[in-house]
Amino acid sequence: MSKSPITCHVLDASTGKPAEGVEINLQFLQISVVGAGVDSFEPLAKGVTNSDGRCLDLLPPRDSEEAAKEKTDPEMGQVYKVVFKTKQYFERTNRKSFYPWVEISFAIENPNEHYHIPLLISPYSFTTYRGS
Repeated sequence: MSKSPITCHVLDASTGKPAEGVEINLQFLQISVVGAGVDSFEPLAKGVTNSDGRCLDLLPPRDSEEAAKEKTDPEMGQVYKVVFKTKQYFERTNRKSFYPWVEISFAIENPNEHYHIPLLISPYSFTTYRGS
């Protein structure tokens, strides 16, 4: 089975388990014309982490008919942002958290590579790295 060219994985460090049901929003940077306005991130896709804390279907698989039709294949130099809605996850598990969401921005260096964005969360901290 093919998967999205951009995927993510959320682990809850405070429980040592995958974070199921975290809402994921994928956005891309829309650069304004010089002098015409402010650059902004625009919505591209939504997803939710599964029982293993993974979201593997944000975008259609690379080179699929759907990806070509919707023009969702990552492009060289494009900047994306993944927004993880962590507050709702912690509220569902009856815990408070300091961060209502976590935003991770990254640039596409090679559009043929897979981009995996892991997030390790706890109620009062988070960390990430370039996954494989």
